[in-house]
Amino acid sequence: MILLFKEVVVVEGRDDTRKLKEIYPDILTFETGGSAINKEKLAQIRDLQKKRGVIVFTDPDFPGDKIRNTIMQAVPECKHAYLNKKDAIETLGRGLGVEHAGNEAIKQALENLVTPSAEQEELIEMQFLMDLNLIGHSGSGALRAELTKRLGIGHVNGKQLQKRLQMFGITKEQIIELL
Repeated sequence: MILLFKEVVVVEGRDDTRKLKEIYPDILTFETGGSAINKEKLAQIRDLQKKRGVIVFTDPDFPGDKIRNTIMQAVPECKHAYLNKKDAIETLGRGLGVEHAGNEAIKQALENLVTPSAEQEELIEMQFLMDLNLIGHSGSGALRAELTKRLGIGHVNGKQLQKRLQMFGITKEQIIELL
């Protein structure tokens, strides 16, 4: 199945653009040029969101998360595509990022877009997450990784989980059903 994007895909650099164009020759990308994203680029992303829509697709690492969070604060209605870290590691293990991911992993990430929810349906308490062994228990990391993979919301640590679940409007019932 070939996806056609009306949205512009925001990536970190030209290697990411090159990789996406191998899969989707007509895809439009906007390169941030790294994690030092400035006000001018944020204004351009805001304008692109108004005109075409934006999909944020950054590397699953600290700089990629920093870019994503900066964009999310400035342009909260953007869609997001997440790669799992294991799918974005270069064959020899020396690189991590969109440009190193396999075609199928990229396709899956772009088919499973998530959009932050403007409304907070219900509060996900830390105690709820602890009761489900998602934080504070041995094995929490693996369980959390499986949950976030199924939800398509990217890798998170224990402290980030609650925020990410709230951000994407994921309910307690959805969490319980997936576990």
